Amino acid sequence: MCPATDAPFPEAGPDSDLVADTGIRKIIHIDMDAFFASVEQRDDPDLRGKPVAVGGSSERGVVAAASYEARQFGVKSAMPSVIAKRRCPDLIFVKHRFDVYKQVSRQIREIFRMHSDLVEPLSLDEAYIDVTPQNGGDKMGIGNATRIAEMIRAEIKAQTGLTASAGVSYNKFIAKIASDQNKPDGMCVIKPHQGAAFVAQLPVRRFFGVGPKTAERMAKLNIHTGADLKAQSEEFLRQHFGKSAGYLYRASRGVDHRQVKPNRIRKSVGGERTYGTDLASETDLQEAMEKIIDIVWNSIEKSGARGRTVTLKAKYADFRQITRSKSVDHYVADKAEFAALGRELLASIMPVENGIRLLGLTLANLEGADAADGEPETSGETGQAAFEF
Repeated sequence: MCPATDAPFPEAGPDSDLVADTGIRKIIHIDMDAFFASVEQRDDPDLRGKPVAVGGSSERGVVAAASYEARQFGVKSAMPSVIAKRRCPDLIFVKHRFDVYKQVSRQIREIFRMHSDLVEPLSLDEAYIDVTPQNGGDKMGIGNATRIAEMIRAEIKAQTGLTASAGVSYNKFIAKIASDQNKPDGMCVIKPHQGAAFVAQLPVRRFFGVGPKTAERMAKLNIHTGADLKAQSEEFLRQHFGKSAGYLYRASRGVDHRQVKPNRIRKSVGGERTYGTDLASETDLQEAMEKIIDIVWNSIEKSGARGRTVTLKAKYADFRQITRSKSVDHYVADKAEFAALGRELLASIMPVENGIRLLGLTLANLEGADAADGEPETSGETGQAAFEF
């Protein structure tokens, strides 16, 4: 559902759940459409209209990005290449060109900054933009967030030949979800008086930080939608979902007071996985680590980050948790070195007497302009700049 977008945002009213000191904010979330794959199709006419996967190969690795033609077959990012090829036999694998993606990303960010200095990049292909005049946004004095989003999308297409989707709303939570409503090359505007109804009909999996495991736990509690979440007390949510309770309680009401932070410093990039069956054998743990290495490295490349410290996180069957870290005197710049450090850390906790139910890997002590530009949203699932997969 995406309501009509013809009217401008109304002024703040007495019943609005908004930031009191700034009135109604105007937040745009821009998300490039199949960014890596679209760049490859733009630069190679032979790839246009064909299913394309960036990264990996037909034999090993994982898909870093998939074109919309590939997505029609169920191919998606972080999917093992073997499975992707099985789903789409005509899938074309192309080698990533991260230097090109970063160059295009810088070009796009300059477009954002023409309209506002309040730009918070989340990765190379998405960002929040605050265009609230009272906050110093809307540098061109357009006065209409919907119109600004339309202008940004048009400027991106004219300058780069690529399409972007946009979500426009009064907070970051709703704007980000809205940007995914009419993909590709679309836009969705959710005004303050529409926020509650929009959130109410969302499946809980659309809430950031609600991964498959959390969604499964919610389903057992008969919580399937935003409306179901809203019906619960904050204390009930705390009993079942711990530290995520406050976020879930507010988000289910369409409330998000977080500011767009243009100078937010990213501290780490990582990922972790909880297993349905505890892992105990060396072979199972090594196979699990290889998958984590593949997926986390794709996330590192997408963010443009480089770091000097790799940390392993392991949680045992009895819920005891340990971490092991190793730092080097230079910035890890290639997957082979990152993988070697991850394997070394895993070897340091072998043999495993009790089964392991969770493994994670993180790269920290980051450097680089892209790393300092912005940090991905903190996951309500993990409480860190990570992801559930």
